[in-house]
Amino acid sequence: MFTRVVEVTTKAGKARELSRTIGEKVLALLRTQPGFVDEIVLISDQTPDRVLAISFWNTKEDAEKYNRETFPKVNELIRASIEGTLKVQTFDVEQSTAHSIAAGKAA
Repeated sequence: MFTRVVEVTTKAGKARELSRTIGEKVLALLRTQPGFVDEIVLISDQTPDRVLAISFWNTKEDAEKYNRETFPKVNELIRASIEGTLKVQTFDVEQSTAHSIAAGKAA
């Protein structure tokens, strides 16, 4: 399994609005993507305008295809709520209780 972690700084007071946009619009796009597994959105309790969106994918190739073909559309959907540029990092999922992955068994 593979994951993309998108770190966002929202405009002041817009974190919940961004979360709603992800839930109402972005998830609809994600669910149509081959290999999409799950999305988790985190809002920092220490820095309330900091949001992490973590998407899980069956394979790195699925995530890369999404990044090339669909992520630009997602970026447009969320643009009104964010400050600056998005920071995207990718990871192999090593362990996950929610996704039944044990250490060393990922992808």
